Amino acid sequence: MGLFDGRNVITLQRVPSTNEYLKDELSKSTPLREGTVIMAVDQYAGRGQKGTTWQSEPGKNLTFSLLLMPSFLDPKYQFSLTVAISIALVQWLESLLHTPVTIKWPNDIYVGDRKIGGMLIENILKGKIWKSAVIGIGINVNQTEFPPAIGAHTASVKQILHTDCDLTELMTDLCLHIARSYEALKNGAHDTQLAFYKQHLYRLGELHPFLLDGIRVSGVLSGVTETGRLQVDFNNYLVDFDIKEIAFVI
Repeated sequence: MGLFDGRNVITLQRVPSTNEYLKDELSKSTPLREGTVIMAVDQYAGRGQKGTTWQSEPGKNLTFSLLLMPSFLDPKYQFSLTVAISIALVQWLESLLHTPVTIKWPNDIYVGDRKIGGMLIENILKGKIWKSAVIGIGINVNQTEFPPAIGAHTASVKQILHTDCDLTELMTDLCLHIARSYEALKNGAHDTQLAFYKQHLYRLGELHPFLLDGIRVSGVLSGVTETGRLQVDFNNYLVDFDIKEIAFVI
């Protein structure tokens, strides 16, 4: 059977965070299968990068977490899992929407200048072994109205396709894309996947403002390192940053 065979999906009506729920289940004695998916109808305290919240209208969007056990990877290359999942999201959305999709570093998914989804990966390490990864994914699907503060920079599948979509069907299809990308990573496709990730970076090769320690500077986004640091070119001076050191000015 494949990694996601549909038998290990747990649907919860209402939960603060599918990632927290899955981590709680992992701490119990009953072992969970790799590929276990926790799907929420209403996730009311979802989280993004840097402690941001993920706002989602109940029953309208894909909000789920899945369990992977990437013990075949060295923990110092944790970013390679982010790359593999990002690729799955991009390829799945492009096949669904028939429009270009990009990755706003490190793990937001954009259509044009609007965010349609994102993910949060939480890794559990045991010594030098990468024991498990809890991958939280949120995709705006059937929601069409968003809070004014984010509305202009937010997109949904329905806004693009002008039709309601079946969330269970979409999740099954997305999980198949994830399984395929994860299997490719397991089989040594990291370099190819990293190249794909770089080619699909939001604002790649464009001059844009960034915030460095609260100071606004302009630079050209030129790529990422294999450990996931963002590379920005300032007048032919290439600098790389981690998530805490730089912010996009949208």
